[in-house]
Amino acid sequence: MSETSTATSTRKAVRLEATNHEGSLLGKNVSPAKFEAGKDSGFAFADILFAIDLSNEIVLGDAFPDWRGNLYDIAMVPDLSTLVEWKPGLDSVIGDYWLKDGSPVPICPRNLVKRLVARLAEHGYTATVAVEIEATLFEESVQEARGKGYRDLTPLGGSTGATYHLARSSDWVDYMEAVVARLDQVGIPWEAWTDEAAPGQTELNLAPTDPVRLADGWARTRQVMREVGHALGHTVSFMAKPTAGFGQGAHINISLQRDGVNEYFAEDGPSELMRHSVGGLLATMAGATSVVMPQITSYRRLVDLTGPPTTVSWGVNNKTAAVRAITGHPKYSRLEYRLPGSDVNPYLALAAVLAGVLAGVEGRIEPPAEVTDMAWCLPEDCGVERIPDTMSKAGAALAADPLLRAYLGDEFVDFWVASRRWEWMEFHTKGGDPNASLSEWESTRYFELP
Repeated sequence: MSETSTATSTRKAVRLEATNHEGSLLGKNVSPAKFEAGKDSGFAFADILFAIDLSNEIVLGDAFPDWRGNLYDIAMVPDLSTLVEWKPGLDSVIGDYWLKDGSPVPICPRNLVKRLVARLAEHGYTATVAVEIEATLFEESVQEARGKGYRDLTPLGGSTGATYHLARSSDWVDYMEAVVARLDQVGIPWEAWTDEAAPGQTELNLAPTDPVRLADGWARTRQVMREVGHALGHTVSFMAKPTAGFGQGAHINISLQRDGVNEYFAEDGPSELMRHSVGGLLATMAGATSVVMPQITSYRRLVDLTGPPTTVSWGVNNKTAAVRAITGHPKYSRLEYRLPGSDVNPYLALAAVLAGVLAGVEGRIEPPAEVTDMAWCLPEDCGVERIPDTMSKAGAALAADPLLRAYLGDEFVDFWVASRRWEWMEFHTKGGDPNASLSEWESTRYFELP
């Protein structure tokens, strides 16, 4: 996204944007004069944004560092390359969080991605990434959805599930056409959209680009999809499982280039660099599950034969595995990381993937044997581990993972694990039902956020 040419005098406001750890897009609107005065030094945000959960409760159980916990101000410094005209009179800009001493906030999601991109660059590599965003659309407006407790909503486009069918009703098509028109207006490159397996579900593919730019576009795309829904009287959810039926994910595709050449390509299959990347992604997958499947409902997706991966596995062109290797083409050879849920923080999802790739590249980690058959329903004694299927198991795996600690940092890992323990406690003490296919507590907490 390039800086808008809109003259300052035509602006009525500038919206400052950045995610918190939960993936919610936070911000504030400032006047043009205020923006001009603070665009270099940054704008004050209270550190509490990293200390509250999705219900605005203070998260306890974490050893707060000196910079966090007493409503200190941290600075949101805008990245002017992301400045766009969001709509007439309103510009929008994305930024990072910084401390008063000029150092990045250690748990800032966007800065985490930037740091890992820089580490890849030390080896001469650049990463190209893309994402497949899944979401479910409903006929009801968001106000009507709230009135029904987000339950028993009507899927937009018809009540039957399908994949690739063109039989969706015009209201569903109108919504998606309005979404991509808005993406074009704000400069977010997209490649394709289609219906997905569940009633009302869609998949929207963003075009390949660098990790920071993709995460920015991903966060803004979710905002666009919500705003278009509001405008058309419908609602959209990025919950990992907004109904008791199918779940929804966010598959990430990645390749590494050196001097513009795709280093994942080899004539005879996965290149050595691709193999080591797979090795690192699988070695860190159990711990990364906590990051890329952040909420209670995220784990309800992990059902064999329903789409999401359930084993720590990889295979060439194998969509039942957690990591799918696409080989044989000098441009399109890449890895598809199929684990993240649609509720993931875009920046943290990419940070987890980049951390795994770096671990494999720097440690020259060889992957286990490729799964050449179906990676679901494997017997327990086959030597292929299951993906952690609860928030507690995943959090414990992350806390114990030395590789992810090395690449994401102790402060982030300890902070994140504490926040997931809190989320688990909130679910089990305030009305969550672990035996339900989808509890009312989850619908209320996650349907609209992140």
